[in-house]
Amino acid sequence: MSHDTATVPASTDGDASRGAFAVETTGLTKQFGHQRAVDGVDLAVPHGSVYGFLGPNGSGKTSTIRMLLGLTSASSGDIRVLGGSMPDDLRRVLPRVGALVEGPAFYPFLSGRANLHRLDSGDRSAPASTRRARVDAALDRVGLGHAAAKKAHAYSLGMKQRLGIANALLMPRDLLVLDEPSNGLDPQGTREVRTLIRSLADEGTTVFVSSHLLSEVEQMCTHIGVMSAGRLLTQGTLDDLRALGTHRVRLLTPDPDAARDVLVRLGLAPEARVRPDATPATAGGSVSVEADLAVEGLSPESIVVALVAADVRVRGFEVAGASLEDRFVDLTGEGFDVAG
Repeated sequence: MSHDTATVPASTDGDASRGAFAVETTGLTKQFGHQRAVDGVDLAVPHGSVYGFLGPNGSGKTSTIRMLLGLTSASSGDIRVLGGSMPDDLRRVLPRVGALVEGPAFYPFLSGRANLHRLDSGDRSAPASTRRARVDAALDRVGLGHAAAKKAHAYSLGMKQRLGIANALLMPRDLLVLDEPSNGLDPQGTREVRTLIRSLADEGTTVFVSSHLLSEVEQMCTHIGVMSAGRLLTQGTLDDLRALGTHRVRLLTPDPDAARDVLVRLGLAPEARVRPDATPATAGGSVSVEADLAVEGLSPESIVVALVAADVRVRGFEVAGASLEDRFVDLTGEGFDVAG
């Protein structure tokens, strides 16, 4: 199976002076000895999007994120973040970026609030005069206001994850980079983080979310990139990704044999079986076929017209794309966690 990157055109809306993309890479590569962890990745993350960076554990997602943030150097390739070349423009770009990478680390015997005060004081761009208000607002925003005085060592993994997100939100950010933000969260916490990410995007923040959870990416992201074995296999909008590949056409008719003949003439190869309907009123059967309609030059309407022209009685007709999970399996040859 070919793993050539299939890139779906991303949105080009946005201020032309800052470019169309909040994050853009060309040929991004990271080599560890003889192992190529990231292999020629070309990312294009539109401004204002929620970009889901999806792939199995070990696919190169975290290595890519660390290069984007200047935490490790690239072996080759170019990186632009918020219009700045990385790592050359690191000091100018990073104050506009909030990040949670590889899980949060805190002083265990300080409270959640005290941890955020200490972390904020290390940010030269953060004004001390507004620190208390900003810390309390960030805690409230991630649902930790009630636990602000509790020592960090008493926090659950999910609470620590939220505290890490709060740290990323202490200052206004143009870009938020979250590596597995739902890690350790219960279903309620996961929903709250999902809602938070959507609200940030609504306010104009670009959110780059790394995840191995298909359901989370599907529910909160506008765009997606699929990684496997260090390579970016596809990227674009969720709708564009769903539109790629095969569709299943299912026809209900009392004339299944004639319907099959029409589908064959159209260049389709319907399944051999005919499934009888359950009720005498619609006696007949169903005929199913899987095909890439775009490649075949067909539309659902043209198929129905051909059936009717051949005097095939059409009592039910539907076209369904494969699920997003099916798309990923087709691309990578392996499954993804659906719900964690």
